[in-house]
Amino acid sequence: MKKAILFVSVLLVLTSCKSVKHYNEQITNLHSVNDLRSDVDKLYRQFQKHHPRLYQYTSKEVLDVKFDSLKKSITQPINSKDFYKKLAPVVRYIRQGHISVGSANKRYTKKENKELKKKPFEFYDLAFDYLQNKLWVKNTKGKDSSMIGWEVVKIEDDSISTLIKSYKKNFSSDGYNTTLYDKFVGKYFSNFYFKDKGFKDSLQMSFKNKDSIFTKTFKRLLKEENKKKEDATKSVEKPIKLTKAEKKASRLASKQKRKYNRRHGYIAETKNYTRNFHFMEADSTVAYMNIRSFTNGKYKTFYKDSFKELNDAKTKYLILDLRDNGGGRISEIDYLYSYLTHTNYKFLEDSEVNSRTPFLTAAMSNTTPNGLKVLACILSPIIIVQNLLKTKKKDGKLYYSFKYIKIRKPKPNHFTGDMYVLINGNSFSASSLISTHLKATKRAVFVGEETGGAYNGTVAGIYKIYELPNSKLKIRMGLMHVDTPYKQTPDGYGVKPDVVVTPSLEDLILKKDTELQWILNDIKEKRE
Repeated sequence: MKKAILFVSVLLVLTSCKSVKHYNEQITNLHSVNDLRSDVDKLYRQFQKHHPRLYQYTSKEVLDVKFDSLKKSITQPINSKDFYKKLAPVVRYIRQGHISVGSANKRYTKKENKELKKKPFEFYDLAFDYLQNKLWVKNTKGKDSSMIGWEVVKIEDDSISTLIKSYKKNFSSDGYNTTLYDKFVGKYFSNFYFKDKGFKDSLQMSFKNKDSIFTKTFKRLLKEENKKKEDATKSVEKPIKLTKAEKKASRLASKQKRKYNRRHGYIAETKNYTRNFHFMEADSTVAYMNIRSFTNGKYKTFYKDSFKELNDAKTKYLILDLRDNGGGRISEIDYLYSYLTHTNYKFLEDSEVNSRTPFLTAAMSNTTPNGLKVLACILSPIIIVQNLLKTKKKDGKLYYSFKYIKIRKPKPNHFTGDMYVLINGNSFSASSLISTHLKATKRAVFVGEETGGAYNGTVAGIYKIYELPNSKLKIRMGLMHVDTPYKQTPDGYGVKPDVVVTPSLEDLILKKDTELQWILNDIKEKRE
């Protein structure tokens, strides 16, 4: 038995290595003109077959011309990376923010990835913000904080303006919104650069600080080297031997910490929490809740405890910070909203789809692992019946009904005081949906800038990830149009703030939160 397990393990490793090698050959080889044009046709057919709002913001006539022009522009063999640079800007014209085109980057075996993890890249310690048409260092993950506020002028031989202009062509907001572009390209600049340039052992970057321009080289360093750098500034302490009672207390503290982390959604990479809550003043009059996303962690316990605190403290003002919140679970935003509304509500409308079995469509994509496909086939009778019961035809279109279309009641401890909501261009998807509810019902004062996600809903819900057969690029598309009962005209714009406040470069350098400060000043005036 042991020999059989060993044989299967070795076989899987060899197969994995072979598949990685084969994939890398496929994306680096030159693809024929016919093969690439075939990929374009197949992708467009996928969009037409599965995307329920393909022509919501750009007409069929215009998109037909765009995809046809793309095919005509391919006149000689090119590799997958060059094809990505042609394809992504065309897909962008669909103007649906949840559609994304994956780039063609080299893959690594498990052994290679293990080695790479031992050598983290210093470049990825930098967090950026794109402000006033320039790229700035926003944070350094606790490393060299003196770099905060430096302008990035050039990376290797590429000017930042050239890189940013190129990267903005490869993604889209929902509809005609423009605030997402600067925020998104700044926040994810490192990701865009990796997609563009691939793996790097070192990078030479040029910075401008006041009137000085200088260069700095970022390298991959062994974790041991990083540890030595950190330890050099620390004094060595001898380990303390604990008693049995102290060990027990330590285990209990660790358990409580794990519970706290799950409730608040701990993000190990950045050492931050997804959900944050505290009172701004000693008398608990003003509370601040920052939600970075609606994804990880046990959100119900967090919201239940937080709103109990608000209720017990008789808090008058709540500030909900949704800046840079890219979205997440519908279940979470519905649960949160039940603590914010005063009245019964219907959270979603029926979701438009292109198939009576959308979940099976997502599961049987050509990127789904064979094991999961087998499982989906086994469960298909249940999935099909469930999907058919949930879908209905209305006015010639198909709709899927989530449970959130039913009338729901506010939670017993729902907040009854005044509310402010902070939003910006990176407030997207689920954070835009809950913002729509709060804006439409005049429940809160919105401060900041227009959300990147559309007021009238978005195509998301569940996703199909399709791999182009020749270039091997992967395209993700939503399969459901998810929207609230509220609509605005014209279509294609986000939730707009009641008070427009945008941070300046000085605010960035001084880490001054201008938007939050405006709210605190407004509350102070009201109280006075």
